[in-house]
Amino acid sequence: MSESAETAAGLGSADLGSDSADLGLDSGTAVEAVAAGEEAWRRLDRRTVLVTVAVMTGFVVGAGVPAAIGLSGSRPVGEALGWVLAGAALLIVFGTAGDYVRWRRTRYRIGPERAELHTGLFLVKRRSLARERIRTVDLTANLLLRLLGLVKVRIGTGEQTLGESTLELDPVTRAEGERLRTELLGRAAEADGTAGGAGEGMLAALDPGWIRYAPLSFLSLALAGAGIGGLLQLSEWLGVQGRVVHWAGDRVRDISPVWGIVLFVGLMVAAGIAGVVGALALWIEMWWNYRLEREPGGTLRVRRGLFTSRSVSIEERRLRGVELVEPLGVRLAGAARLDAIATGLAQDEEDEQADQKSLLPPAPRAVADEVAARILREPASPTRTVQLVPHPRAARARRLRWALSAALPPLLLLTVLGLLLTEVLLTVAAVIAVVVLPVAVLLALDAYRNLGHGLGGGYLVTRSGTLRRTTVALQRGGVIGWTVRQSYFQRRAGLLTLTATTAAGGGAYHVYDTAEGEGLAFAAEAVPGLLEPFTISSDQ
Repeated sequence: MSESAETAAGLGSADLGSDSADLGLDSGTAVEAVAAGEEAWRRLDRRTVLVTVAVMTGFVVGAGVPAAIGLSGSRPVGEALGWVLAGAALLIVFGTAGDYVRWRRTRYRIGPERAELHTGLFLVKRRSLARERIRTVDLTANLLLRLLGLVKVRIGTGEQTLGESTLELDPVTRAEGERLRTELLGRAAEADGTAGGAGEGMLAALDPGWIRYAPLSFLSLALAGAGIGGLLQLSEWLGVQGRVVHWAGDRVRDISPVWGIVLFVGLMVAAGIAGVVGALALWIEMWWNYRLEREPGGTLRVRRGLFTSRSVSIEERRLRGVELVEPLGVRLAGAARLDAIATGLAQDEEDEQADQKSLLPPAPRAVADEVAARILREPASPTRTVQLVPHPRAARARRLRWALSAALPPLLLLTVLGLLLTEVLLTVAAVIAVVVLPVAVLLALDAYRNLGHGLGGGYLVTRSGTLRRTTVALQRGGVIGWTVRQSYFQRRAGLLTLTATTAAGGGAYHVYDTAEGEGLAFAAEAVPGLLEPFTISSDQ
């Protein structure tokens, strides 16, 4: 049998004919014995239908109210309400019926050798994963699932794709999810001979004081912009966007330029406050009740979440290092976030917030280094102890040129247009010259100071970035290749960029703009014998 198999069949599929006798059984109850001595098939929890009804009801209420208000502008209120209620009823009925069919046609079993999932009505899908290949069993539960004592279980092989290499059980009881997680990961650990180990237990727990770093990320600005866009979208749904825009335009024309500036600043401050509040709320939702533990068998487990609880497991044997992430605002406050560099960690496409590689929220840099050392089982974290080699001054010149090339063209364009059209554009150009140019130069200098690379023990360390500085500690044994890049301008400056290729994390980690000789020597020393066949000795 292949690692993951799918078969499309019609309603008369022969192997599904025995389902009719046992469709009413609960999750965790044996449904049918396929052959003597084999593990029985199990069903998802039947309360999935109740979950669907609640979700569909919330959706139709959220979409139906604006729709009813919008229709009432062109139709009688009673007629508009009737259309909306009829559409809402159809959505709830068809959505619930579809999920009921899914529940009846879905079954799974965990056998001695394989984990299997069969589902589908018109398109029958049969997936099978070898238990020895299973690397992740992650549990997720939103607020509704938590109230019902249910969880969504995602079983994966540690490959980068979330489809063919993943079985998803949505939902089962929490007890069943924990049983599956313990059984599958425990067996994998026993097979690898890692059933025990030192350093098990709690590695990090939530400090409520870390919430002070939430507003310092760029997320606050994004949420502020999203709030403004949401208000405009709401006004469009209500059919009053044009009137709102015209009213605001009339008010702006009636006030003096000074008060216009004051009004603009006030609006920006209000948006900023809204962004800060949103960032704080999102941080609480994502990181509340956070715990990082090392479990028997060498598994790192991250649990977090207020309304939506998440449990992510990472096998240590798949861990290839750690990455310290420092957005500019967080870095200025002396904090950093810690991510895992591990094979088989794919972003959850259904929940962008549930980043599976995050091991520690933004916390004081000393705490991040300490947790990194515990994770790597090192006396001290390589991100702190390794002395980084500074890069040549030519790298600084390149960053200054990039900064000026980004800031000068808009300045020159606005100056020309201001001379031809209006003095307002000249004022904007003056602001850019006074504010933007110095900031661009400072960021370029900071980007140069952050460049560095070095070796320490079994790790190579590289650092780069300014708006988002990252410090990577990568196991030298995890490097499977080197890519050497050198543009025309880099050749003239005697620089090159090295890229360490690995099967873990992002797949490639860069050492930007290092000196030619220094960079090649660094690569050769980091992984002896990997780069030498492709280099030419100076003696030849």
